[in-house]
Amino acid sequence: MGKISQGILGGVSGKVGNVVGGSWKGIDYLRVMPASVANPQTPAQMDQRSKFITVINFLQPIKDFIRVGFKNYAVKMTQFNSAMSYNVKNAIAGTYPDYTIDYPNALVSRGGLAPALNGTASSTLAGSVSFEWDDNSGDGNAQATDKALLVVYNPTKNEAVTILDGANRVTGVQEVTVPNNYSGDTVHAYIGFISADGTSVANSKYVGSVTVA
Repeated sequence: MGKISQGILGGVSGKVGNVVGGSWKGIDYLRVMPASVANPQTPAQMDQRSKFITVINFLQPIKDFIRVGFKNYAVKMTQFNSAMSYNVKNAIAGTYPDYTIDYPNALVSRGGLAPALNGTASSTLAGSVSFEWDDNSGDGNAQATDKALLVVYNPTKNEAVTILDGANRVTGVQEVTVPNNYSGDTVHAYIGFISADGTSVANSKYVGSVTVA
């Protein structure tokens, strides 16, 4: 039985007929129960499900990073759901059922802060990936004190190494330690920035695939 907790205009909790009410993040909502679906495995549903699984597999290892990288786009949704929405629409390559992540078009952070300029990644030492970028402090809202947000994603192992409080923008370089068993694996590298006060985030830049030494 559903309950109306604050009078007829208040929030509804529980089920009333085919309407379900509840509250999420302090927002009262109502939704209609879906009609039964005779075939829940239609081609369109299977296609969309395959895209979702592809993106989930990519984002799951960096979910803590995503909480920071997409925090400014978590409007009536979680940061993870916001990242899912963006990347399902913009970072899928291939055709069903062989979807893959389009790494250059994927975002692991999103926002209005000035992005990295001329970022690169390389690996010449075992257990290390080196990031470099140009100091573009003073261009637009870029500040020398902005902190690098770095991701090294290893699709072979479905793992990632992330940095949420990296070198300052003005520094232009940072070494990221990765597990020794990454040697020989191809990883994908991203650079973003976050302002020193943590309020502004930049769109991440894909800086290439790297074979770890």
